[in-house]
Amino acid sequence: MSKAPTKYIFVTGGVTSSLGKGIISASLGKLLTERGYSVTIQKLDPYINVDPGTMNPYEHGECFVTDDGAETDLDLGHYERFLNHGTSQANNVTTGRIYQTVIQKEREGDYLGKTVQIIPHITDEIKRRIQILGSTKEFDFVITEIGGTVGDIEALPYIEAVRQLKWELERDAIFIHLTLVPFLAAAGELKTKPTQHSVKTLLESGIQPDILVCRTEHSINSEIKRKIAQFCNVERDAVIESLDVSTIYEVPLLMQKEGLDKIVIKKLGLTHKTEAKLEKWKKFLNGLQNPRQEITIGLVGKYVELKDAYKSISEAIIHAGAKNSCKVNIEWLHAEKINTNNVKQKLSKLKGIIVAPGFGDRGIEGKITAIKYIRENNIPFFGICLGMQSAVIEYARNVLGLRNANSTEMDSKTSNPVIDLMNEQKEVTKKGGTMRLGTYDCYLKNNTNAYNAYKNNNIKERHRHRFEFNNKYKNDLENAGLIATGINKNKNLVEIIEIAQHPWFVGVQFHPEFKSTVDNPHPLFCGFIDACINNK
Repeated sequence: MSKAPTKYIFVTGGVTSSLGKGIISASLGKLLTERGYSVTIQKLDPYINVDPGTMNPYEHGECFVTDDGAETDLDLGHYERFLNHGTSQANNVTTGRIYQTVIQKEREGDYLGKTVQIIPHITDEIKRRIQILGSTKEFDFVITEIGGTVGDIEALPYIEAVRQLKWELERDAIFIHLTLVPFLAAAGELKTKPTQHSVKTLLESGIQPDILVCRTEHSINSEIKRKIAQFCNVERDAVIESLDVSTIYEVPLLMQKEGLDKIVIKKLGLTHKTEAKLEKWKKFLNGLQNPRQEITIGLVGKYVELKDAYKSISEAIIHAGAKNSCKVNIEWLHAEKINTNNVKQKLSKLKGIIVAPGFGDRGIEGKITAIKYIRENNIPFFGICLGMQSAVIEYARNVLGLRNANSTEMDSKTSNPVIDLMNEQKEVTKKGGTMRLGTYDCYLKNNTNAYNAYKNNNIKERHRHRFEFNNKYKNDLENAGLIATGINKNKNLVEIIEIAQHPWFVGVQFHPEFKSTVDNPHPLFCGFIDACINNK
């Protein structure tokens, strides 16, 4: 347990979105963790949705799920993958959740008839949420990433709240501002004016950044750093270069080279602990950048135009590839564009195929067609959530002969609902936060691909779904060769299915991608990639 007051680091961004606040936050968190500090990271999201659970993946990318069942921003996935430490509901705050809480309090009479306003009521609730993790005394540092860009209307209450909090916390809080130093090809030089204007906007809100992290395509020389420091009121060594790199996993090493962790410790008046060794991280990076072999696998999904919709899956593949000293290329395959006429052309040259999760009937027949080809041609298969359900439907149709087999999600009137709505879901009318969410137990049968991967009979994995394997068809499917190898014993739910007479055919109802980290690549992804490598 931490005895000293928790230190708060607020990370803001300017000039443009998508500069990488989440990766900088995660990288700093990793460096501080390696120094022996306990660190957690939270995300403040300015949108009015309560959580991203009901948002279209095209709008927001992946919805990440924590152990306690919170549907959160995908940046929390980066935090977990870098820190190798779980997050929770408290790590993601949205404007919707803030307003929902304040309005509920008003309805209950908590404000005693006062006029409820953005200041102080909304800002007070933001400050309370920010400090929840710190109040546990479990963490030396709480890093808070403020979503959006400085100057956005949506972000103003958060900026004001952290401005107030800085003064309340005194020496226990600092600001890091991530900004852009663009290169103008016509002029042949880097420009600092966008950074200056970004800092000016922050100053107008009453915040002086302590550290500037400058995202750039070209290295920033000492003269430019001096200029930025002078015009932005920061120390020369507090101007940190964040150069574009080939993989996000290089960023912690880059930030260490630039001394980001050292200046943070200095600014917060702490004594230096052990230097960050990052030995395990460097080993992973070496496996990633110096592979002994290379393969191409396919990912069949319906949101493949936006890669962030499957962010955790693609990162889990990277982790497993590095573990196997293999570069894994992903061929993104749109489920709607796969049919019986082109399936061979699209899949035959791939070493393995993942069929991705999702909701709704769009692309489902393409997934089923792909799985049939995979099964019949002995290509390693990994089905996740709807990918697993699609495999059950395919097997029921084409092996059991139940031609109209389906999920009631896709066809509510199917006469063979091999996938059906959970009983507790049948009365649910509200969509947000009502699925089977979070961590559940699963028992693995011996001598299966799943057991061989985990080396354990009892596992815990994260879920996000409404529909389940229909146990009425379990005996018939198992007698036909589709075996239930993972079971949730509490509710007698099928969690994993396999085909024994196949190089590697595994479907899981849960989302293993959410638990893969750099330090601990997920065993199922490792097993799948290994099967792909050895698939002749």
